[in-house]
Amino acid sequence: MGRIGRNELCPCGSGLKYKRCCLRQQQANAAASPLGRLKISLQAEIERIQTAARSGEETVRELGVFILWATRNGDAWLLEITENDAVPVAAGGEVFAVPIDENPETIAINWSHTFAIRERKFYLTAYADKQEACLEAAPTQRINAAVKRIKKKYSQELLSQVHVSEEQAQNAG
Repeated sequence: MGRIGRNELCPCGSGLKYKRCCLRQQQANAAASPLGRLKISLQAEIERIQTAARSGEETVRELGVFILWATRNGDAWLLEITENDAVPVAAGGEVFAVPIDENPETIAINWSHTFAIRERKFYLTAYADKQEACLEAAPTQRINAAVKRIKKKYSQELLSQVHVSEEQAQNAG
C-alpha cells in the first residue's frame, strides 16, 4: 500500500479524512513507544538541566541510565553510566545543541568525553585528545550516589544491553 495523504479518505472506512481519523492515533502510538518516550523524556530533561544551568541552580537528575547535572556557574553535562560517557549541554550558562541521532530502533548520542569519579573528585577525559580534567565544581557526591542507585536498580545483564555496536546500529537504520 502506498503512502496515504493527510487529506485523503481514511482507509479504515470511517468516511473521514485521514488527518481527522487514524493519523492522530498513529502519531500518538509513535510517541507512546518506549523509544519515542525515552527520546521525548531525554530531550525534556536536557532542556530542564540547561534551564537550571542558565539560572545557576545546582541540580542532579536521573533518567534511566542517564544522569544530568548542572552547577551554580552554569555548566551542565549529560552522563551515561554503562560506559561512563559524557557530553556537555551547557557552559557558563550558554546552552549547547546536544548531538542526538535517532532511528526507529536506537537513540545515538555523539559522546565527547568519558567520566570517572576517583578520590571523591569528578574527572573528564576527552575522546578527541585524551586530555583529562578535574571538574572541581561538579556535584561529585550526588553524581556518585546517582550512579550507585542506577546500578542497583538495573541488572548488569540489562545494563550491558544498553549499547549496540556500530554494525548493529547501521543494520537497524
